[in-house]
Amino acid sequence: MYAHISGIVEEVLADRAIVEAGGVGYELLCSSQTLKCLKAGAPHKLYTHFHISLSQDVMALYGFETKEERAMFRRLIGVTRVGPKLALSVLSSLSVQDITLAILTENAAAFDKVSGMGRKTAARVLLELKEKVTADDAAIDSSAGIKGSTGSMDIRSEAIAALVSLGYDGVSAGRAVAAVEDCDRVEDMITGALREIARKGKR
Repeated sequence: MYAHISGIVEEVLADRAIVEAGGVGYELLCSSQTLKCLKAGAPHKLYTHFHISLSQDVMALYGFETKEERAMFRRLIGVTRVGPKLALSVLSSLSVQDITLAILTENAAAFDKVSGMGRKTAARVLLELKEKVTADDAAIDSSAGIKGSTGSMDIRSEAIAALVSLGYDGVSAGRAVAAVEDCDRVEDMITGALREIARKGKR
């Protein structure tokens, strides 16, 4: 219905923002990470998702700082028993890069910090999204919007992307990288992951 909205940010609240565009004030529900990018009185562009819940007779407009964040939101609400509220909670606690890496490495514990998400739901997210995310999602350029993780998480993301480029599938690459201890260099992480793959005899 709406791909994006560009206008002046009128107000930034705890869980939403009001953006005036073309004489209309749009109320957009946002993750805390997106809200941190907004400043009242300044022009801004938000990518949007219009959601209708027939069971609850509710319509809402959601705003996202990047297309990648919106895409992850849409993937999350496609998971069984994960609604928009929980999906926003996930995106408020974890970056798109962190979520993708958790899925690729099957790390349910990464979702422990998400309010309202138990281990069973986290396991469902891993199960239902493992074929829907790629290593490219974990290597998003953080300079283009919401900041991703730094340090070892970035190194692991780059290592997964490199393994995928070599022909390994994302899930196998994620598992191999997850088994390697933290490294200071991507090359060392890749070497360790390749050894892990060779040890298990999987490709």
